[in-house]
Amino acid sequence: MTTLTTEPLTVADRCDRCGAQAYVRVVLPVGELLFCGHHAREHAPAYSDVASYVQDETDRLMAEHGAR
Repeated sequence: MTTLTTEPLTVADRCDRCGAQAYVRVVLPVGELLFCGHHAREHAPAYSDVASYVQDETDRLMAEHGAR
């Protein structure tokens, strides 16, 4: 059995779609996916019903980068 982490995401965690900094971890029964804020929103309809856990740290975007 694989143990998945729910530790805070760091700058080393990268989006599985584009390589940008990940702010969302989606834990699935078979593994996990990391997404930037953009791709997390884009793919939410696909993963929301099958995810075991969603760790959403997108609130850090505003705190770290301000409104853009």
